[in-house]
Formats: sequence, C-alpha cells, structure tokens
Amino acid sequence: MSAQSKQVVVVGAGPAGLTAAYELSKHDVTTTVLERDPTTVGGISRTVEHKGFRFDIGGHRFFTKIPEVNRIWHEILDTEFLTRPRLSRIYYDRKFFHYPLKPLDALLKVGPIQTAHVLGSYLWAKAFPSREEVNFEQWVSNRFGRKLYSMFFKTYTEKVWGMPCTELGADWAAQRIQNLSLGSAVKNALFPKRGDRSITTLIDQFEYPRLGPGQMWEKCRDIVEARGHRVEMGQSVHAIHHRDGRITGLTMVGTEGELEHLPATDVISSMPISEMARRMDPAPPAHVLQAADKLRYRDFLTVSLVLDAEELFPDNWIYVHSPDVQLGRIQNFKNWSPYMVPDASKTCLGLEYFVFEGQGLWARPDDALIELGAREIETLRLASARDVRDGAVVRMQKAYPVYDGEFQKAVATLRAYVDSIDGLQQIGRNGQHRYNNQDHSMLTAILAVRNVLGERHDIWDVNVSEEYHETMERQVPRRVERTPAAAR
Repeated sequence: MSAQSKQVVVVGAGPAGLTAAYELSKHDVTTTVLERDPTTVGGISRTVEHKGFRFDIGGHRFFTKIPEVNRIWHEILDTEFLTRPRLSRIYYDRKFFHYPLKPLDALLKVGPIQTAHVLGSYLWAKAFPSREEVNFEQWVSNRFGRKLYSMFFKTYTEKVWGMPCTELGADWAAQRIQNLSLGSAVKNALFPKRGDRSITTLIDQFEYPRLGPGQMWEKCRDIVEARGHRVEMGQSVHAIHHRDGRITGLTMVGTEGELEHLPATDVISSMPISEMARRMDPAPPAHVLQAADKLRYRDFLTVSLVLDAEELFPDNWIYVHSPDVQLGRIQNFKNWSPYMVPDASKTCLGLEYFVFEGQGLWARPDDALIELGAREIETLRLASARDVRDGAVVRMQKAYPVYDGEFQKAVATLRAYVDSIDGLQQIGRNGQHRYNNQDHSMLTAILAVRNVLGERHDIWDVNVSEEYHETMERQVPRRVERTPAAAR
C-alpha cells in the first residue's frame, strides 16, 4: 500500500500527536487529528491566556540533542524563539539552593554540621548499600545517602506523586537521574571537563517561544490544517475498530454525544494506553483489561496569580521542598519571556499543585485556590498576598503516569497487545505510560510516522537506556524488523 493511499487517525493534539500530523502532512498522507479539548491544543505543553497574561501548564524549556526534533521546532517557529537565561532553585529549610546543586553554595547554606551528616551518610551508603533497589527511596539513598535523600528528594517527590517514596518504583529514578551520584555530582562541579560546553550551555540557557509553548503547537495545528488535513476539536475516541489483527477504522464522539465513523488504515494514539485498551472493538482479552486497570495517573492544577509587582525573584522556576505549603513548584513567567506579561509593572506566577482528580484541592472552587496560592507565596516570603490582583486556575487530567510497583508488568502486557494489532501505535508520555519529555514524545511520533511510511522502528526504545538528556547526545533508536500481525 502506498503512503498516499493510507488513512491515518491521530489521537491527541499535544506535542506527540501534532508532530505526527505535521510529519504526515509532508507526505500527503490523509490525516485526521482528534482532540478532546474543545478549544486548546498542546496538551500539557499548552499556553493559557487570561486577560492578556499568558501562562504555561508547568514550564517547558525547548532544548534537545535530537536533530529531528530541533529541525521541526525551527521549521515551525524559527524567528519566534528567544534564548533565555536559566535560573532554577530549590526552596528548603527557608533557604534557596541552586539547582542543579552547586557544592560550595550548598555547603555554605547547609552549614558544617549538616554537611558532615551528608558526607557521613553518603560514605555509609557506599560501604553498606541497600541490597534491594525496588523503590525510589532505596535507589536514591544508595547513590546520595539517606541524609541528602531526606533533604532534597523525599518531600518534593512525595508531593509530586502523592504516595510514600517506598511505594514509588525505582524505575522513575533510574530513568530521570541514572548514572548520577553525590560523588560524580561534586566531581563534575569542581572539575568540569575542558572543552565540553554542551552541558554548561544546556544548564545556563534554553530556547523558548516568545509567547510560550502553546505558540508552537497552535502554529503547528494551523500548518496541518492549511495543508488540507483535519484537526477536530472537542472530539474523543468512542471506539477503535480492528479485524483479523489490523486496524479498520475509528468512531469519534463529540461533546453532544454525536458519533462519526472514520475509516483508517492506521491509528497513532497519544491517549493514555489504559484508555486505549478500553476503546478497542472487539475488546481485548480480560488480562489486557486487567493490566489497564492497574495503571494510575497523577493530575495537576496550576494557580496563576497576577501580582502588582514589577520584579519578585530572578528564577524561571523554584522547586518547593517544604512541608509548610502544599504547592510543589513555582513558575515566574515574566522570566521565561517578557512577552508573557502585557504590563511591565506586573508579574505573573504559576503555582503548581500535584493532585488526584476529584480529591482534595482538585474539587475546591477557583477563588478558594487563588486565595490559597496567595497565602502560600506569602508563607514562603516570596511576595505579599496583598499584591495579588487577579488569578486563574487550570486543571489537567492525567498529567503524569504513576510509576508504582505494578506499572512495568501492566505496560508490558498492554504493549504486547498493541504490537499484535497492525496499524496501531502508541506515542507520547501517556501513550506509552513513560516519563517522556516533550522532545522524547516528539521522537516517538516521528518514528511512528516513518513506520506508517514503510520503515520499521521500535518506538518503545525511545528514552529507555540512555543517560539524562542534558548530558549526552541522543540517538534515534534502532530499526527493527517486525512481522506483520496477519502473518503471525
């Protein structure tokens, strides 16, 4: 079958889904994108506008060592990119520590007694490491010592995931901070490799769209539509149809419950893999649905505050490692781009809360959340609650796949099922239930499109066994030969 005779449905208009549609549009492949949100594209990489003030759902730096991803970014926006200085710090024990940690800065702020405890704990971990590394606490403690783990990992991690670190799998730590230890961190800080400017560059500055990441994905959507392809807003997946091991079509459902059937040779899906399993027609075997039921997600809300203050603090973002407040991270959007704030005499902050849908903060009214945010920035002594002039709240479902003790086996079961259906591919963070960054998600989409065009790539090999991407060159995963489902 030629590429031009393909009919592709892309589920989700976030970075992964829109990248897939953008690449398919270059090859004149008939493509329809379905986005559940009725108005906004970009997924968690969207930018929301409130009375002229723009804010992200979290902060999204644009840096990568994947050439294909960098090419797409600059094809779409190019001159709209700003190069921004980076400053991020950790708030701990009423002090601010540079992140990544700077040993001398940390030493002066922690003090000699605490430093001695940190070093003693680290040496103890090296001499007597935990023989078992099945949870986050064991993994980090073995590399940093329990003292540093309790100072700079435990509180924040438990805020993010809503569970004790002993229940969080070691896989997340291994994926995000593998091959790193206290010893190597101190060594690299004190004795950097000569001539290696790549790490310094990525730590000290980054690219950022003038009007936020949403500008990238709004422009990408416009390009896809201008090339004659559909981007259907307010449309969800009702059913994904297959027969004899092959995709045959998809039925979408609108906000009013109306159904429309789309013929399809391929479905490239960034919807949560657990939801995908429940939408298959015919339904998967019982053990696949049981695996889907074991996957959990952490939801997220941003409380955006507009303050009557020209400047508050120099950081782009701050990690809050304090049990005194519920917020986990603070974004200062004026420091990301001055164009995000229309009035130079004002500042716009994004306070990030990690929650479960329907519980606790998620269910609070917006005005109560804005009041909470104002109190908490005053508790942290970052601003006065009296300076808050306005605010807005955005809730994001399934922002983070949860990495507990059961997720690996469940994902392996679901992946085997996906691989058994020719023409079905799962991409992106929720599509693969993996902590992909924006560039990782885009790479899974690029490789999925190449598969549609006749190549064979293992898209599950993205962001698996490589060091954290600020410290190494990224390589495109290997090509694989895959036997079509009908021939098995």
